[in-house]
Amino acid sequence: MSTTVKELTVLEAFLISTGIVALAEIGDKTQLLAFILAARYRKPLPIVLGILVATLLNHGLAGALGAWLTSLISAEHLRWILGASFLAMAVWILVPDKIDEDDLGRTRYGAFTATLVAFFLAEMGDKTQIATVALAAQYEALFAVVMGTTLGMMIANVPAVYVGEKLAHRMPVRLVHSIAALIFALLGIAILAGVGASLGLEG
Repeated sequence: MSTTVKELTVLEAFLISTGIVALAEIGDKTQLLAFILAARYRKPLPIVLGILVATLLNHGLAGALGAWLTSLISAEHLRWILGASFLAMAVWILVPDKIDEDDLGRTRYGAFTATLVAFFLAEMGDKTQIATVALAAQYEALFAVVMGTTLGMMIANVPAVYVGEKLAHRMPVRLVHSIAALIFALLGIAILAGVGASLGLEG
């Protein structure tokens, strides 16, 4: 792979990761969590920093898992798995999230620590974490994917911390999720089409 092609692939991984996660996070439980934390602590900066650190840790682990999977599974099988995963994500993202404020519990720690713990746990098994695994495996550009998904999280959640629920009521959540679902579906179809072409299944 030439340097130029590699750079374009890394840029594509970063931009796709940023866009998908930013769209997927609108109305997601972690954005709802950002609203709740902002209302509870009224300290935007520690909350934003908590979201940043939690996301870097969580998505870093997810990206590393995705990169590791590429070394365990053959390229052909990996494409089938990734194609199916992206299609499943397209469906999953259309399912609305909700969060109970009581689930946060009470903490004697400050806004930063509470946000760090709450966001890290909320992201475990969440759609954006699974997407990070799949994207890292697809693009084999760990740093670009993790930076992209982290930026996407910040784009969606920082305004939620500073502006609050007024922003949420004005966002066309269903439309935004439909766009994100379409992107996931197109990625899945493209990957599966690539499998079919490699196996001589194209029409």
